[in-house]
Amino acid sequence: MTSYQPTAPHQAPSAPQELLTVPQVMARLQLGRSAVYDLLRTQQLASITLGRARRIPTHALTDFIRARLDQEAA
Repeated sequence: MTSYQPTAPHQAPSAPQELLTVPQVMARLQLGRSAVYDLLRTQQLASITLGRARRIPTHALTDFIRARLDQEAA
């Protein structure tokens, strides 16, 4: 018999997501603007658009780096 444990309807994530700008990603990856936009265009790096601004969640950058490391290891 399982017990019912309600959850809060609007639970906040455990850590707030930081959104990075393209120049911040350029600096972190040490890549040029065109290279970062190519990663975004080919959907290798996830992003969101807020109005006319493009933002990359920190977890997307971490996932991208992890995937590239896994590719290199294989």
